[in-house]
Amino acid sequence: MKIVTIGLGYIGLPTAIMFAKHEQDVIGVDIKEDVIQIINKGYVHLEEPGLQEELQKVIQAGRFKAQTNVEKADAFIIAVPTPNKNDVYKSCDLTYVIDGVESILPFLEAGNTVIIESTIAPRSMEDIIKPLIEERGFTVGKDIFLVHCPERVLPGKILHELTYNNRIIGGITDLCTEAGKKIYSVFVKGELIASSASSAELSKLMENTFRDVNIALANELVKIGNALNIDALEVIEMANKHPRVNIHSPGPGVGGHCLAVDPYFIVASAPEMTPLIQTAREINMSMPGFVFDKTKELMAHINGKKITVLGVTYKGNVDDIRESPALEIAEKLIEDGTYEVSIFDPHVDEEWIEKNFKEATQDSDLLLVLSDHNEFKEIVEEDLSEMKQHHVFDTKNVFSSDLNLDKYTSLGNIAWLAEAKNVSPL
Repeated sequence: MKIVTIGLGYIGLPTAIMFAKHEQDVIGVDIKEDVIQIINKGYVHLEEPGLQEELQKVIQAGRFKAQTNVEKADAFIIAVPTPNKNDVYKSCDLTYVIDGVESILPFLEAGNTVIIESTIAPRSMEDIIKPLIEERGFTVGKDIFLVHCPERVLPGKILHELTYNNRIIGGITDLCTEAGKKIYSVFVKGELIASSASSAELSKLMENTFRDVNIALANELVKIGNALNIDALEVIEMANKHPRVNIHSPGPGVGGHCLAVDPYFIVASAPEMTPLIQTAREINMSMPGFVFDKTKELMAHINGKKITVLGVTYKGNVDDIRESPALEIAEKLIEDGTYEVSIFDPHVDEEWIEKNFKEATQDSDLLLVLSDHNEFKEIVEEDLSEMKQHHVFDTKNVFSSDLNLDKYTSLGNIAWLAEAKNVSPL
């Protein structure tokens, strides 16, 4: 089988490699010439364990190549970004998906399967994608098999989860669903769940919205704990010992290409029916500002001059800064202009990232932990020798309690600042 994958990012490239690894002939298409050149040399342009090794194998086997142009194939997979629009409900921008579909239309032939992996708003397949194909004279479900198969993978474990996670196969018709199942059965060992396209769209969005809403509950608990001078992290630990309770972990906000984006696609589709989802989004969107304010309070209390930010990715052990609340907080601190700010992140290769930990912490008064990279969990006392003061504000609860610090502040015990000022945290 010959497969063309449109989009060679965090999902498209691993997906293309997995099909090629299982003896399919795969063409990866992307609009970025530099990305094409890097990939064809056997190197990946993103951080994902095991991906480069697998890429080199499939290139050497002659099963995969990257290029900027589309060509004929048996199946076409579109895995391109779907950002938020800049409208009142931050609805789904289908521009890249539509461009992807239009790029394959001249090459479609009867019997082809078209799969949309991009996360899209409910009814996008029925109301927007299907008409694009049928305008070319095809009948979806008879000539062309159209399917929505949303990705459900965790960065850092993508290759494993592509193989072993259950996969939703949402066809426009039953025959479309069967065509999609046939394609993914090439390598997926998880259950192939038959669904309609619209149900598949909403299911994907609700998976991430569920997590966003539950994180919002934890983040709201942090604010309650701050107001009442109660350790929110201790409360969560105890509550989760109940057999039917699983409060999520709080943090500096919610980021990434899924949790911070997908709930809005539901809200925009049914704004009057989604007050809970909208409130959860507001709570999580407020956390960068909350952490920024608490950081300033802490620096004022210790008369600090320099902050070292540890981590600007949206989650630990990845290089992804999309929608990152950590990056938002760092930018707020820099724009504020009150303090010297250095940034250290071993996973992000940018000019504005300090490469050396000792230099990043030189004369620093505060470590502000915003990403839960494994490297930060392994910091020992000697690593902090260049700091002027040994204060830590750990928003990800990763620092060792064994370190001899001037003060360790977390989202659990943050209320000590108000107590120190002898004012109500309210």
